[in-house]
Amino acid sequence: MRGTTELTPIVTKCGVSSVCQFPLYECISEMKKKVPRAATILASFLAGFSRVGRPAKQRRGGVESIRLRKFGTRPLQSLCIMETSRIAELLQPFLAEDAAVLSPAQLNNISIYIDLLLRWNARINLTSVRQPEAIVIRHFGESLFAARHLFPDPVGAGDSPISLIDIGSGAGFPGVPIKLWAPRIHLTLIESNHKKVAFLRQLARTITLTDINIVPGRAEAYAGPLADVVTLRAVERFSSALPTAANLVAPTGRLALLIGQPQTALARELLPSAAWNHPVPLPLSSARVLLIARPAK
Repeated sequence: MRGTTELTPIVTKCGVSSVCQFPLYECISEMKKKVPRAATILASFLAGFSRVGRPAKQRRGGVESIRLRKFGTRPLQSLCIMETSRIAELLQPFLAEDAAVLSPAQLNNISIYIDLLLRWNARINLTSVRQPEAIVIRHFGESLFAARHLFPDPVGAGDSPISLIDIGSGAGFPGVPIKLWAPRIHLTLIESNHKKVAFLRQLARTITLTDINIVPGRAEAYAGPLADVVTLRAVERFSSALPTAANLVAPTGRLALLIGQPQTALARELLPSAAWNHPVPLPLSSARVLLIARPAK
């Protein structure tokens, strides 16, 4: 790739060891201040796209932009990884006293996840939430809130095989953050939109997820094994999706819904024989809840 010979002195200037696992992502912002040309080359390299000649130095809202073959002109800052300390701070209300459980590696994976999501969201509609901090609160916060209720002991989750199916995964919420919280679970993501499936596969490769199955198709057609936990969040046609989700729960398994408060009555109406827990309000929201049930089998 043109310009890669400049990367070695860049790493030296930033004072980062070339054998570190995530340093290049984290130092782009600082590099922009000291060696903007080098930062431009490195950001393009990490984005995984070839350069189109020399960087097109354009100004957009005071931010120098670069031109990538697939994305056109993009603000350089959108390719930078969000600081893990800020992510931990934003997640505090959702994890409470368990916030320290998130390791540096987990926080780094969340940061890389956000970066990948923002870049893909420029091409395909993965989420209507565009601001990184709002993504942390709305998507990761809700997902990890569900994770700590489903798996209070994330280290122990998986001592015996535990499977989770996430229906209508979209951009991977809540399934992938739950997997980051409890890495030893077996995760199945069901998504009918093939562009979103492509994103999920790229995400799994980028943050090196293992024991994960991404199923392109509708949940009604899923013929795999039943799961110990089935999750449902922000799906279309909730009235038809909920019975389908309940049918994929194994005996003694649980169904976890991240829904609006008004939908709780409908959920109980659709599954009257299920054993429903009391809805748990989501932090920083006046209308959304976590609702867990054990469907009758």
